[in-house]
Order: sequence, then structure tokens, then C-alpha cells
Amino acid sequence: MNDQLAAAILIVDDHPRSRESMADILDHAGHQVQCSASAIEALRILADHSFDVIVTDLRMPGMNGLEFIRELRERRIDSQIAMVTAHATVSSAVEAMRHGAFDYIEKPFDVDHLEHLIDRAIQHGQLDAGDASVSPAGDAGVMIGGSQAMQQLRKRIQLVAPTDETALISGESGTGKELVARAIHANSRRASHPLVSMNCPALSPQLMESELFGHERGAFTSADAPRIGRFELAEGGTILFDEITEIDLGLQAKLLRVLQERCFERVGDSRTRHVDVRVAATTNRNLEEEVEQSRFRQDLYFRLAVVPIQVPPLRDRLGDIPELLAHFIDQSARRLESDPCEFTASAYELLSLYRWPGNVRELENLVTRCSVLSDGQPIDADDLRPWLLEDVGDDDAMRPIVQAGLSLEAMERQLIEATLQQFGGHRERTAGALGIGVRTLSNKLRNYGYAPRANAPAA
Repeated sequence: MNDQLAAAILIVDDHPRSRESMADILDHAGHQVQCSASAIEALRILADHSFDVIVTDLRMPGMNGLEFIRELRERRIDSQIAMVTAHATVSSAVEAMRHGAFDYIEKPFDVDHLEHLIDRAIQHGQLDAGDASVSPAGDAGVMIGGSQAMQQLRKRIQLVAPTDETALISGESGTGKELVARAIHANSRRASHPLVSMNCPALSPQLMESELFGHERGAFTSADAPRIGRFELAEGGTILFDEITEIDLGLQAKLLRVLQERCFERVGDSRTRHVDVRVAATTNRNLEEEVEQSRFRQDLYFRLAVVPIQVPPLRDRLGDIPELLAHFIDQSARRLESDPCEFTASAYELLSLYRWPGNVRELENLVTRCSVLSDGQPIDADDLRPWLLEDVGDDDAMRPIVQAGLSLEAMERQLIEATLQQFGGHRERTAGALGIGVRTLSNKLRNYGYAPRANAPAA
């Protein structure tokens, strides 16, 4: 299930076979599924139970899918809503999105498409609930981490958000690139309009053009109804291309035209449509290298890289780990309706020395695993080691700094010296990881007897 936690899902569909088919797929994926044959019955269920995702059919007797979505929003039910329909039209899709539907999927659909839709809805719901190091509200006060790297990132977001310029967000997997994009959108003049995400690796080149631009009925063999594309759904708002390097070269040319001229044609339609959207893109690759290898168009790269934003890896802001850890512990406890799990001093030390190849996502998953399996017992370093992707060495820089009877001043010195050695004497990175200023770090090192800008004590 792509590292997702099991979610509570309500399926609302008057067709028994369709309802049971979706339930079987999602139950097999590890979710907790409940079904309803009508919108009225679903509202009665929702009076007593809450769900992470509601999957509803469009055409149902009595209250149809659009009326059901409006009623959910009037009742302030904050579940993510996905519409499933065999009768998708431009008007119904737009209406559903305007009233709060996260996305829609057309019948017939395959298993992977449905599971991917649910996974994205869960992720979207976690963002709305503030389950990330950058929240959709996006202001500096809700971003987790006081390190210098995070302060610089917040400042860049504040500068970029009010503009309409294209943002290219780069960083390793798991650093929170999509969260940065959501923060930019939330602080822009387009915040009241949709932010529509396009998960580029999830779609084949054949499907991606239809997803982006939409298609007309009869445009290809399975196009038995018109479909609205992501650009039209994002009208007035922002469209986000997640991992844009996965877009096929042929489609890159069409995307370039939209960015330049703000117009496009649906598949199977010669009419030109104009669109007002802001574009953001994420990538975990070096786009300049991709251009050199002829895997990415140079002109599209220049069009995207108007405002580049680099999201720091977690190993460059290790000083943020205690705050992130506390956040994820509290988050898991609320989600699991259990007491917060506890970490021993040795566990904190191990986490502060680990290199985090999976970044913030790896830390969040680790805390979730601990919350589920701790059984009320404190988590120590030995519990964590089998779950870490890389070994933490046993050299001097990796030895525990928390020792009984050691003064706070001595503990602080050991932490500073271990972090300085970990970053090879690089004071800016050391200060960022510790969450202090470079001048403060230099003053402390001077007091310890270190020579200016050196990584060894003065003679």
C-alpha cells in the first residue's frame, strides 16, 4: 500500500457489483472499508462514524453524487471525497471539484488507478490536517524546524508565494517538496482556487496527455465520454507537476506551449482553450544533467526554472529532529487514539546521528512504526537500529553524548563537537543542524579553544 497507513473509507454506490468490487480492492490494500447503497444511508452512517476518504458514485437514485458532496460540505464533514462515475462530463467534474471533491475516476478503472487515487486522497487529507513539516497554511509559524536551512526555506516561500511566477522545487525524495508547493499556493492570491496535482510517474505517456488536457468522446477507443483535464480543473489556481522529469519528451513540447501561450487543445478536439493557472513543478533529479543527457528539453527547463527552490535534506538540518520527532509522536498518538510513545536518551542520540537517506518521510514512518509496535514500552537505540536503512558507525563522532552525571555544559560541548566532526568542520552546516547561528557556534568553539575556522583545538 505504498507505505500508507490503513485508512477508513466509505464507499457510496447504488450498484452492488461496483460497490463490492471497490470494497474488495481497498480491503485487500489494507484499508478499513464500509459500504452504503445510497447517499441518504451514508449520511446516517456519517452521523456516528468518521472516515478518511469517501468514494461516491455520481448517478444514484434520490440524492445524487453532487448533491451528496454539497451536503457533506454543509455539514462540515472533512473527509476527502473521490467521485466514481461512468458518466463523467465537464460540468459534473468541475462542479464536484468546486464543492470539495478531491478528484474523480471513470468507470471502468483498473486496480492500480483506484489504489493510487485513494493513496493521493489520504496524503491530501494528511496535509489538510497539518500532518507535515510545511502545512497548507504555509506561514512561517507552522513550519517545523528552527534550523538555518528551514529559516531560509521559509523566507524563500514568503518571497515567491505572492507572485505568479513558475516555481521549480528540487530536493531528494521524502524532503517535502509537495508540501512546499502547497505552502506557496496557500500564500498566493490564488489560494481560494484549486491546487491540482499531477503525479507524473503514476501515468503512462498515453494516459498523461488526456489527464493534462482532457479528451472528447471518441478521441480514442476507450473514450466513451468527454473528460476534463487537469489544466481546466486548475483554472484560476495552481497546477503542480510532481516529479516532472517523468513526462515523456513528446509531451514536454506540448507542455512548453501551454506555459508559453497559456492555451491548449483537448485530445480529439481542434478548439483552442485558454487557461489561467500558475505552474509549480518538483523533481528529485538534477535537471541540468537531464538536459545534458537529452532526457529533458532545455527550453522547458528554462521555462520552469524561473524561481528555483531547493528543499534541504534532513541530514542538513539534524537540529530539527527533536521538534519533528515530537510532532510525529503527537500526530501518531492522535491518529491511533493511543498514548504517545516514548524514546530513551540513547534513541534520541541515535536519531540525531543518523544520515536519514529517506529524509522526513523516513522519520515519520519510523515514528509510526514505533507507535504501533511499542506496546507501551520506551523505544531505545537497539529497537531502532534494525529499522534504519544505513548503519550508524561506532567511531568517536557516533558515540553517545548523553551520559549520567555529565553537566549540561559538557553535554553541549560534546554535541557541538560531534556535529562539527560529522559535517567535516563545515561551520555553516553544523550551525544549521544545531539550530543556532554561525556566530554563536564560532563563539562557543572559541571558548573551547578551537582556532578560528578550524576543526581542531588550538595548541
